[in-house]
Amino acid sequence: MTALQIVLSAVCVLLAVWLVVLIVRDRQPDDYLYAALGLLEVGLVAQLVIGLVMVSGDHGGVNVAAYVGYLVGALVILPIAFVWSVGERTRSGTGVLLVAVVVVPVLFLRLHQLWGAK
Repeated sequence: MTALQIVLSAVCVLLAVWLVVLIVRDRQPDDYLYAALGLLEVGLVAQLVIGLVMVSGDHGGVNVAAYVGYLVGALVILPIAFVWSVGERTRSGTGVLLVAVVVVPVLFLRLHQLWGAK
């Protein structure tokens, strides 16, 4: 799952740069950005499925509840930020998307730490 997390983290970095540009230019997110966020969400669904398969097998003492919690947290943060951003059509709403996109790779790091602690 590390390769998938690296790819998704790279997408998050690109989206974060895009969002910073939008904030600086005081522009609203467009359909292309929302499509990119949707593709990121598809990748997070794939990560959830792979992660659940990994912990259903031999997981060697990984805290399953915490691991699944981080998987689900990474999955739900973007839709929550999207709803918030659509309701707040200012720079602040775009900033919420930026925070969500930055938090996703942090959650990946925590997943990696949990899996490595087994």
